[in-house]
Amino acid sequence: MISRSLLLLRRITRQLWFRVVALSLFSLLALAVAPLLTPVLPENLSDRFGREAVLPVLTILASGMLAVTTFSLNVMVSAYRTASSMATPRVYRLLLEDTVTQSVLATFTGGFVYALSAIILFRAQIYTPQAAIIVFGITVLVVALIVVAILRWIDHLSDLGSMDHTLRLIETRSRDSLQARKNTPCLGGQCNHAPPPQNATPIPAARSGFVRFADMAALNTLADKAGVEVHLLRLPGEYVLRGRPVAVAGGLNRTDGTSGADGSKGTDGSKGADQTFCKAASGLIDIGDVRSFEQDPSFGLTLLAETAQRALSPGVNDPGTAIEVLGRIERLLWENLPEDTEAGRDDIRFQRVHLAPVTAKELLKASFPPIARNGGDAPEVMEWLAKALKALEDHPNAAMSTAAREMRRSLFD
Repeated sequence: MISRSLLLLRRITRQLWFRVVALSLFSLLALAVAPLLTPVLPENLSDRFGREAVLPVLTILASGMLAVTTFSLNVMVSAYRTASSMATPRVYRLLLEDTVTQSVLATFTGGFVYALSAIILFRAQIYTPQAAIIVFGITVLVVALIVVAILRWIDHLSDLGSMDHTLRLIETRSRDSLQARKNTPCLGGQCNHAPPPQNATPIPAARSGFVRFADMAALNTLADKAGVEVHLLRLPGEYVLRGRPVAVAGGLNRTDGTSGADGSKGTDGSKGADQTFCKAASGLIDIGDVRSFEQDPSFGLTLLAETAQRALSPGVNDPGTAIEVLGRIERLLWENLPEDTEAGRDDIRFQRVHLAPVTAKELLKASFPPIARNGGDAPEVMEWLAKALKALEDHPNAAMSTAAREMRRSLFD
């Protein structure tokens, strides 16, 4: 379970601009280091690999990489918009995290920055003849990297923006999210099926939006220092309004005269400490405008269901894609079902943080009913849906077996 700071760092590294800036800075660093390596080179190489040999190559790179980068950006945006229109608009943010596209565009941009900067330094006569030899060697390496990037880009373009690529990307992220929840039941905290204590102090949400991440380690440490129990009322993926309770703290006195989770009033003792605790706890729960995959195992299933709904719309009328989506959902639920239960658990890392478990019923609700609503006029889709639920009735997890049986009866009986 990562902390919130590491999560923010990971989100930054998944953005396109990060790799572009990183490779551009690396190219500038290589040019700055070049003069420092001149003492190790023999002087007679400057006639063959000096300024006159490297400047034409740099000029070609500077002009060519700018055009290639611009063209590649246009292709990327067009492919992503096409994928969003075919699948679901929410997949656009997931496509932007495509590492292959990011690496290729970063290589093109880094090559352009390197070539342009090197030309400027040569025109300013910053480099000695020996330093030009180092720049020539670095240029050869940059050209090799660009060639490899072009080959990767050509191979990637054959799949970029296609329905297969989009569904595969959603399924992969969904599997990772489900598997992470399976390996860490209840996010490492206490699985609590019962409602929180009636005299608990509400922890208000800092803003309106979807709960995206709860820093379980920091919450547990904060609760342990205060000697309280924190109960999450809104799980990742759920919506909360600013000022409404996103969690409650059992054993902490309410001091502002507001109503708690049960409607009762608090007292006036330890006002400053209580408000400080609630503010600190609220800051450890990340809330944003959109849902994320980190702690929300049902988000990927929702995206797959939305893709099937789009395929079944009258304007698209593609039951084959809906059937493929059903197969992927069935596979995900069969192989990666989270088991949020207290039975036999010896891995509770955060004893003072309580939250409701992810149930098989909730995962099925996010997956099959939306498809069933749009698939009523497609008998082949409904037949596959019934077979998928029938197969999940044989799941080794009793909760999934029961939930699948109940859903099949509610949809088809």
